[in-house]
Amino acid sequence: MILLGVNIDHVATLRQARYRDEANTHGGFVEPDPAAMAWLAEDAGADGITMHVREDRRHVQVEDVQRYLERKKTRLNLEVSLSSEMVELALSLKPDSVCLVPENRMEVTTEGGLDVVGNLQRSREAVEAFTQQNIPTSMFIDPDPLQLEASAKIESPWVELHTGSFARAWPNPEMRDKEFSTLKVGMDVGLSLGLQVNAGHGINYENVTGAKKLNKVTEFNIGHSIICRSIEHGLSEAVSTMR
Repeated sequence: MILLGVNIDHVATLRQARYRDEANTHGGFVEPDPAAMAWLAEDAGADGITMHVREDRRHVQVEDVQRYLERKKTRLNLEVSLSSEMVELALSLKPDSVCLVPENRMEVTTEGGLDVVGNLQRSREAVEAFTQQNIPTSMFIDPDPLQLEASAKIESPWVELHTGSFARAWPNPEMRDKEFSTLKVGMDVGLSLGLQVNAGHGINYENVTGAKKLNKVTEFNIGHSIICRSIEHGLSEAVSTMR
């Protein structure tokens, strides 16, 4: 069975939309609470929780991560950028795994994969730092054989394939098949290189029927669609239905 990692970033997005200037990140009138939602997702069947602490702190705050860790039932996959500051922060938080992602100040959410080829030395240094602390590192990359080969070269044990192009192509059967084929090649190349292959971005309750045909992927990380469904059905139902 493919594992389900639930990304709760957009719970924090909703809180920050109203309460970003408050001194507290939870309690009283400050809502919703990302840590509480993460615990609820675990109870509903999530195999892990993903949180992305961005350099600009636009959604998840460090305190959210710290509070979640106090009552963690599964495991934390922490997403951070390649910057020295964020690598050091991730090391201090001691997550179960780290996923290195690109960040663009103008983007609403992470768009596109990390350029490991173009940032080979910096990526290598980050992987080495996490490996020394026994923290597996995943590179969030497009399903490009060159990026997969670079990830293996720097001895990153995991990769997460960016499924955004597949998700956008889903309404068009011809483009859908093309993007799925690209993902499958990426999956196969990654496995041949000895990498654990995860995937995520834009997977929802409709296109997951196609995405799950990537049956050698270890884990899907899904956030936005689950949080959207939870508004109507509640988070427990949203997670268990995706599960």
